[in-house]
Amino acid sequence: MHNNEQIISYLQANNILALKLDRALAGIGKTVSTQIDTIGAGATRGLYYTSCLTEEYKDVCRKQRNEDIRFAKGIYHLLQNGNITYEMLRIYFEEVFRNKTSEQLEHIKKMLMAVNIHIAASSLTNIGFALATASYVAIGTNLSLEISALAGKWATRGIASVGFYGVVQKAADCAYRLQITYPAYYSALYSHELEMMYFLIAPLFERAAAHKAPWASESELANIITRMIQ
Repeated sequence: MHNNEQIISYLQANNILALKLDRALAGIGKTVSTQIDTIGAGATRGLYYTSCLTEEYKDVCRKQRNEDIRFAKGIYHLLQNGNITYEMLRIYFEEVFRNKTSEQLEHIKKMLMAVNIHIAASSLTNIGFALATASYVAIGTNLSLEISALAGKWATRGIASVGFYGVVQKAADCAYRLQITYPAYYSALYSHELEMMYFLIAPLFERAAAHKAPWASESELANIITRMIQ
């Protein structure tokens, strides 16, 4: 699993942490086409900023400034936190199991055991099971943060600011989608200043259909956890 040290190491290797915090990242994408999309998103975002003097775009600019601030706070937590991905998983499972009874948690645990996933919770309390599940997923998951694509060397190509704003735009888009699909989890991340870092784990959550948790049965929750790991 990619943890904070690997993320930070890659950022350092690409001279990204040497930049100011508001220019901390310089691009994202698995493929050339994704990188082009990112540059396009960054260019569009930058274009809105150039229009901030006009009354028509003041609300857009205000929203973008707030997203930039929230993104910077997320980067700060990335640098300070022992494992930001585990932290986001912990928050997720605490939300998922918040109102589950001990019997429901036991049912989920047994269904996971049936597929050889053993959650070593010391007690079947909501918090205890959430912590144990988050730890298991964090350790055992095939979580791919695509570190090699997290940052490109846009600075050497003269488009660092466009690449940076492309990342922020991607992060903002992911956060917005989460706010629509799972508002409770979005709010929980927001309270921890992590909602703009959700883009790091968004592919995992989308693959596992994790946003369906509020309406999921115990068997469906077990399937979500299984998909996160497999």
